[in-house]
Order: sequence, then C-alpha cells, then structure tokens
Amino acid sequence: MKKKNISQYRLLKCKIDNKTLDALKKNNNITLLTLERLCNILECTPNDIVRFVKTDD
Repeated sequence: MKKKNISQYRLLKCKIDNKTLDALKKNNNITLLTLERLCNILECTPNDIVRFVKTDD
C-alpha cells in the first residue's frame, strides 16, 4: 500500500470494510473476493500480496 500510495480510507471507499482491514493487520484469513478486490485496487497479482508458509501440523 505504501509503494502505491493507497490509504486505508481508499480501501474503505473501495468496499474493503473495517473488519477486513483488521484481519489483514493481524495476518488473519481473508476471502478470495477480498483478495481480488485488493489486487484490483493495488494493480497487482495475488503473488504480490499472499505468502504461503508451511506449518508443522
């Protein structure tokens, strides 16, 4: 967001709600719809946003 100069206010205007913003800040799960919206807003791909980390379950 910093690189693209996108504020939280703009995300709110683009239908990313406060609950979702909170989840993002806490590295919690988001929906694919949210991921798609973020990619459109930030003009990027999911690979630019998502990082998969293997856990030992």
